[in-house]
Amino acid sequence: MVATSEPQAPWQHAKGALALERPRVMAVVNLTPDSFHDGGKLVAEGADAPNVTVALRRCQQLVAHGADVLDLGGESTRPGAVPVSAEAECARVLPLLQRLAAEPTLAHVPISIDTRHAAVAAAAVREGAAIVNDVSTLADPAMLEVVAASGAGLVIGHLRGEPARMQHDIRFADVLGEVTDELAAAVARAVAAGVARDRILVDPGIGFGKTAEQSAALVAASSWLRAATGCAVLVGASRKSFLSAITAAVGVDAGDRLVGSLSAAVVAVERGAAVLRVHDVRETVTALAVARAIRIAFDRAAAGRDPGDVA
Repeated sequence: MVATSEPQAPWQHAKGALALERPRVMAVVNLTPDSFHDGGKLVAEGADAPNVTVALRRCQQLVAHGADVLDLGGESTRPGAVPVSAEAECARVLPLLQRLAAEPTLAHVPISIDTRHAAVAAAAVREGAAIVNDVSTLADPAMLEVVAASGAGLVIGHLRGEPARMQHDIRFADVLGEVTDELAAAVARAVAAGVARDRILVDPGIGFGKTAEQSAALVAASSWLRAATGCAVLVGASRKSFLSAITAAVGVDAGDRLVGSLSAAVVAVERGAAVLRVHDVRETVTALAVARAIRIAFDRAAAGRDPGDVA
């Protein structure tokens, strides 16, 4: 078990390492026509692949807003999503990867490939991706061989079943215990296959085959997960539907998930998350900066005082 109060070691990946002395922001770059929040924004009407020039500008904007990692996805994994072939996925992501690799202003930014398929991961790391973000809990048996051989960083996301049906038959007797055990088993498989533990992050899979209440609980579970797996934790609560289930109680429109996303981000970091996967980079960076400044100001003001002293 890892003491969660200890500083988090850098996250090693194929292009170097990402220090985790502060929370890091992974920006979502959906290169799909059908992702739940922003699918189609980088794809011309009637097309299946993104406009590379538009997508490159978006990546530059995200980095200017404070993104530490760019996470490129060519297959939607929203509930009910229809799977696409590895060839179609590659056609969506590889042209942008090639442009990013040739862009000197982004050379310092590690690129992550969001894929469940080893063939796509292999093609992406050949084109310069430094991290593989696998939401499927390593369902593809060839994925670990690709990651180990390339030296890529790895995010192991928790998922039972397929995205198309993951919300149809949700069964957990103990969501914290079961998600933790299944991620710990996946980490053990990865380490046995030659992936160093300091290359691995675990992701509890918010909204992936979980109820709204289960997803809410997992937002706050990072210290628990880190202690059980020995790995830093990534939380991807941004724009997820469980937020609407919460904010509906105060009259917020179901489609307005920004404030809920920022609230979840701050809670996740306070509970030990090392990396946040988000759609709204500038807003998230601002929220984290405010939370950190408040925490530091209190610590300075309280230094040397008796906790019971109210004078």
